[in-house]
Amino acid sequence: MTMAPATGAEIPTTPRDPREEIADHLGALRAFAISLTRNVSAADDLVQDTIVKAWTHIDKFQPGSNLRAWLFTILRNTFYSDRRKMRREVADPEGVHAATLCEKPSHDGRLALADFRRAFDQLSPEHREVLILVGASGFAYEEAAEMMGVAVGTVKSRANRARARLAEMLGLEEGEELLSSADAATLAVLGRSGVRAA
Repeated sequence: MTMAPATGAEIPTTPRDPREEIADHLGALRAFAISLTRNVSAADDLVQDTIVKAWTHIDKFQPGSNLRAWLFTILRNTFYSDRRKMRREVADPEGVHAATLCEKPSHDGRLALADFRRAFDQLSPEHREVLILVGASGFAYEEAAEMMGVAVGTVKSRANRARARLAEMLGLEEGEELLSSADAATLAVLGRSGVRAA
């Protein structure tokens, strides 16, 4: 005779294997990789290398910590490591390939997506990186600082300078409102906090 489980008894749950969660972060990893490499094909290779390294070294991941931050750190370290190895190689120097990736903005107004992309591309790699991390990806300044290996104050300073430079290139006046139809990632990058745009 089998006994039914007692009502109200809780069934113990096992924590989800982080390897199963990696796929949940592929979109964000790819966007970050594109912002660093400025080349879709190179970004895809970078994400693939990141996943292989994460999978191989999954034992180094601390359960309960931020998996996305851990993956972003691996991706960032891989990018800069590869960059040091290939200092003389510059992908798409004329911007021919990058120009084919542009899409027509779905809105017209003061902050057209094409204008934003042109201005964003003119920022230094450090400024693009910090805006992607604290703006578009929604990491807190402290998390971004840990991933970048710099002080929190450095992250805040870089983010403020990068946002000010973007606003200057886009011709935005102090306190000028952005269009509500601008996409969330653009608003997040230009926003003043490290909170992800809704």
